[in-house]
Amino acid sequence: MKSIQNFRLMFVAILFFALSFEGISQAESASFYTISGTVRDAGNRRPVAFASVSLPGTHIGTVANLNGFFTLKVQKTLDVTDFSITHVGYRISDFSIQEFQGKTSDFMLEPHSIQLQEVLVRPLDPRDLVAGALNRISENYPTEPYHLTGFYREAISQRRDYISISEALVDIYHSPYTSRGSSDRVRIIRGRKSGDVKDADTLLLKLQGGPTVAIMLDIMKNPGILISKEMIDFYRYEFVDMVKIDEKTHYVVSFEPAVVLPFSLFYGKFYISSDNLAIAAAEFSIDLSDGDKAARNFIQRKPFNLRFAVNNTSYMVRYKKIDGKYHLNYLRGELQFFADWRRRIFRTRYNVMFEMAITERSTENVERFSMRESFSRRNILADMVPVYFEDDFWGDYNYIEPEESIESAIEKLNRRIRSSK
Repeated sequence: MKSIQNFRLMFVAILFFALSFEGISQAESASFYTISGTVRDAGNRRPVAFASVSLPGTHIGTVANLNGFFTLKVQKTLDVTDFSITHVGYRISDFSIQEFQGKTSDFMLEPHSIQLQEVLVRPLDPRDLVAGALNRISENYPTEPYHLTGFYREAISQRRDYISISEALVDIYHSPYTSRGSSDRVRIIRGRKSGDVKDADTLLLKLQGGPTVAIMLDIMKNPGILISKEMIDFYRYEFVDMVKIDEKTHYVVSFEPAVVLPFSLFYGKFYISSDNLAIAAAEFSIDLSDGDKAARNFIQRKPFNLRFAVNNTSYMVRYKKIDGKYHLNYLRGELQFFADWRRRIFRTRYNVMFEMAITERSTENVERFSMRESFSRRNILADMVPVYFEDDFWGDYNYIEPEESIESAIEKLNRRIRSSK
């Protein structure tokens, strides 16, 4: 039985890799429109994090960052005039590409509250909703393979300073939801890293597996990661709310551990469509009541005299309904922990974050690429891509804009590079 132990961090004490990656050179940029701005709540004008931005009638889009900021690149050859912005609990909003291209704007979303008269049947047993979602995976999710293009980022910080930031455009062979998730494969198209934005002290921390491990957060493809038919009674469920997602009503079902097992379980919420019982989103975190058990999920290797304690975790997966099926759209994971050497008074706080947005999907000429081309779960992205900062590095690919703190860390590195020339 799989668990979140597949999402591991690796402490590297004295371990060096000699890996390289070819094909990271800059391609000629296509002709495209660029729309940038901040998604905001129309009522209080606060930024709306992780809003989905897409081109209706296509499989192209991106995701706003934690600050609500996004950049969308639209090829001029596409026959589209508008783009859409959606988020849980808000109305879908459409905007003109021509009106907003080439400038930075604010984009307002109207909250979408649920009126009680819209609800015909209130679910009596939230467990049945979850069981129904598991039984309808083949009806609600793609049953044919897809080629996905995604943008992946991982960042490691020590206290308030970033140690490392790595980014990559990735190709994904995404097998049908009726097959095993282990048949998915990821390869790097282009990537870059920050180098050491700030030198860490006595602990060298690296994230293993990168986008290949992140894709396993697709819980409807890999139900054993979080919830499966065999695991459904490991949890207690509660109906807690109703929200609108893409103008459709969704039940919000919370879950928490109901049993004690040798491995860690989770707390969280499912967002389940009232129409077809598809899980459109999930947010969850590891049960930290047993600190030692939780820590074993993450450490693959560490020095004997290093103490490690998990302080907080959070995971998110979102799907987007396209042509009647729910497609993987966005993944995010965060871990906060403390580490200290024995006999030292003060502990050091570390944060690890990874995220992936699916920016394009296609069913044409889908072929599963070889293992030799694939990014292994043992690979470390930061060791495979060069330090490389350049304007328009991503060309006409869509990507996730960096958050303010990450942007600041990258700018510090850029200043250091410029001063060294």
